[in-house]
Amino acid sequence: MSLNTLRQRLENSLEQHGARYVEVAKAIFNRPETGNNEYFASQQLTQLLAAQGFSVTRSVAGHETAFYAIKESDKPGATVAFLAEYDALIGIGHACGHNLIGVTSVAAAIALAETLPQTGGRVVVLGTPAEEGGLAGPGGPKGNVKKRFVDAGLLDGIDAALMVHPAGKTRLTETTLANNHLYFHFYGTPSHAASAPHKGINALDALVLLYNGISVLRQQLPDGVRVHGIITNGGQAPNVIPEYAAAHYYIRADSREQVEALEPRLRAIAEGVALATGTRVEIDHQTGPRDFQLNPALDALLLEELTAAGEQVDVSPQTSKVSTDAGDISHAVPTAHPWLKIGSDDLIFHTVPFREAANSEQGYQALITGARVLARTGLRLLTDADALQRIKADFTAQQRRLS
Repeated sequence: MSLNTLRQRLENSLEQHGARYVEVAKAIFNRPETGNNEYFASQQLTQLLAAQGFSVTRSVAGHETAFYAIKESDKPGATVAFLAEYDALIGIGHACGHNLIGVTSVAAAIALAETLPQTGGRVVVLGTPAEEGGLAGPGGPKGNVKKRFVDAGLLDGIDAALMVHPAGKTRLTETTLANNHLYFHFYGTPSHAASAPHKGINALDALVLLYNGISVLRQQLPDGVRVHGIITNGGQAPNVIPEYAAAHYYIRADSREQVEALEPRLRAIAEGVALATGTRVEIDHQTGPRDFQLNPALDALLLEELTAAGEQVDVSPQTSKVSTDAGDISHAVPTAHPWLKIGSDDLIFHTVPFREAANSEQGYQALITGARVLARTGLRLLTDADALQRIKADFTAQQRRLS
């Protein structure tokens, strides 16, 4: 069967199920669920896959809303994985477009799987919750779920992983920042703020000094390093000296090594202000995502498919960076994470305008376009052994460079 005939099968699948995919994406948008609480979204996506003959395993890698879905052929061949994200942001809903991402990957997987009798190989969908972070039950793991997929062996045997993220401009995969989290907990002594302030030890004072100390440190940080945080608890009432105060900080940099080198300086500030204020500090650490390892050969395929789909790909130099736990996948297997336009050029992630774009006609058109691009790229991986070999060679070269 010719490549054009196989491509037409992809197109037929998207045409047949397209309205249903948009319906599911809208339902997920209207019922936003934060990290590790995506029970509805996970159910919607797994039902789509199961209905099309995928074998679905739910609650994998230690997360109840995670899943692993696979459809196999009876012929040897490559294994292509699609990454599905479907969590929402606290307080602002799907302002990063994950209602589109998960359905796009599922749609691409279903379409590509229809060609397996001719191409051979396997198609996998990795349902990865909590890309934006989130606690998995009392005392359970927080974000960085994709690393747990790697650790659980769920990337074993996969030749390449693909996803597409909505954005203001269509672009190829970009470098991202490694990211660790620090949680600071200060403990003091409560007292009445008016009648006996001298008997209290103010945990909030320590936290304010920490905030200011880190702000001063930021002036001396090299380009590309980011430190930012919020106060998560500053006391309960103004007439009670706060006995507990807490903050959550991110450390971001171009590499995991840079992030880890900076962490002791923040810890030293916290320990210093605790000594100065007579409080006690406890510091919790969470390892976040790694930086993204680019694969030029895989992005070259995506550029061709994005262009064929009518997208105007912005190839100007990258001017900003975010963090994503897809970076951990990129260090395990060749991975692509392109961006697809869903609104105005100046869209900013995690804002109300971005949320509106994720629920717009252009956003849902991008869902189908993204599924088409991912499925056609996956088809080339299943049918072009030379292209797949170039992708694997790029991955090996990057691994050697980092070792």
